[in-house]
Amino acid sequence: MRDKILQIEKTAKLLSPDYSSRGEWTDKIVGFTQDFIENLESKRAYHNIDLKNTQLNLQITENGVELDQILDELSRFMINQGLNPASGGHLGYIPGGGIYAGALGDLLAAVTNQYAGIYYGGPGAVKIENELIRWMCSLMGFPSTSLGNLTSGGSIANLIAIVTAREAFEINSKEIDQLCLYLTDQVHHCVHKAIRIAGLAESQVRTIPLDAFYRMDSHALEAQILKDKALGLKPFLVVATAGTTDTGAMDPLKEIGLIAQEQNIWFHVDAAYGGFFILSELDHPEKGSVKAAFSGVDLADSIAIDPHKGLFLSYGLGAVLIKDVKSMYKAHYYRAAYMQDTWNPEDEFSPADLSPELTKHFRGLRLWMALHLHGIKPFVAALDEKLLLTRYFYSEIQKMGFEVGPFPDLSVCIYRYIPSSGDINEFNQRIVEYIVKIGNVFVSSTTINGDYWIRIAILSFRTHIREIDIYLNDLKQALNALTEK
Repeated sequence: MRDKILQIEKTAKLLSPDYSSRGEWTDKIVGFTQDFIENLESKRAYHNIDLKNTQLNLQITENGVELDQILDELSRFMINQGLNPASGGHLGYIPGGGIYAGALGDLLAAVTNQYAGIYYGGPGAVKIENELIRWMCSLMGFPSTSLGNLTSGGSIANLIAIVTAREAFEINSKEIDQLCLYLTDQVHHCVHKAIRIAGLAESQVRTIPLDAFYRMDSHALEAQILKDKALGLKPFLVVATAGTTDTGAMDPLKEIGLIAQEQNIWFHVDAAYGGFFILSELDHPEKGSVKAAFSGVDLADSIAIDPHKGLFLSYGLGAVLIKDVKSMYKAHYYRAAYMQDTWNPEDEFSPADLSPELTKHFRGLRLWMALHLHGIKPFVAALDEKLLLTRYFYSEIQKMGFEVGPFPDLSVCIYRYIPSSGDINEFNQRIVEYIVKIGNVFVSSTTINGDYWIRIAILSFRTHIREIDIYLNDLKQALNALTEK
């Protein structure tokens, strides 16, 4: 038996390459990433998908292949097909980030394989993640007793918040159909998914009207709550958005928060996209300052916020911030027999006790590394730059004859061209298709009240005035080409 084990061990040890092999692989990977980053400005933001070239050439084999082959496959199949999310020309949807310092944090997290789920197993990792959450709580004006969880993104963050609210109000199955939940048609679709997953699909979901700026009408909200109470129903949860996906609008957080407080309703703010703009010191022509638009966010019971958006990190790092940690713990805690040896100090929670995850990647190291390497100053500068670029675009696009939506609250705005004849929606769809085919930038669209709007979402840390000017020139080219037909 011993000889057999030693024989197998020789093969198994191939998973632990020696110093020389590690160095060779690392050098090639670093060279690949350096070339990728250095050549980004000359690369397309969108590569049209070649359906004839979407099959992987490499097959999983017993003995593996050379790293060069793997990198070639990634270049062909992944990097040069579809959207290039690392590009400064990524102006569609809500761009993610990918700052290099974050990648270094991920490398360290993966190599050290630190476990960030239970304090007993990884006290350092847990402490780092909890301190990051406490920092975000302080940004939002939450009390020091608040905490939360680092999640994979806004979808899980919103789910955790809604489940915690359900626990805080001690909702039982018999009263679900009497519950009232309040949101707008601009709420992110993951909130609807979270409501269903949380077992609240049979509750009364009220869609509150919007004002002329696509923000929740707080007067309509209050009227609906009072109406539901008069019907004997139970108002339970209101979801406001700090930066909607479609238009970037900021719901009136203070007005909504005061109503929720008065009516004893859980107030959740989905700030996945817009939350970190609270760091901005820029003025705002309507609100006085960008920061002022967040007035009342401290009244929330829970907040979803994504560092992989507003702090420019790579995909896979969101956060949920919650005041009522006791209810959060009650909703997610479980102690299995095989984990009976674990413990944590009274002033420190284990992330696994505050979320659905037990096995958990140490995702916080990418943020911790980036914040300490750079400090806060360049992050704030980048956020301010995105706001100003959006305002610049908003002004320039009107000079080209485009109709625009409301003045952008943050870094998203909507616009469309009204042709002299023909279908307006179809014409603007053709503009988007034309731009995507050129590939210098990538933009997306949305439909509001039956109207097709083109969106620009400026959030990539690599997006500068160069990319906006390129897009404006491409739009002029698109208009010339489409109006000549």
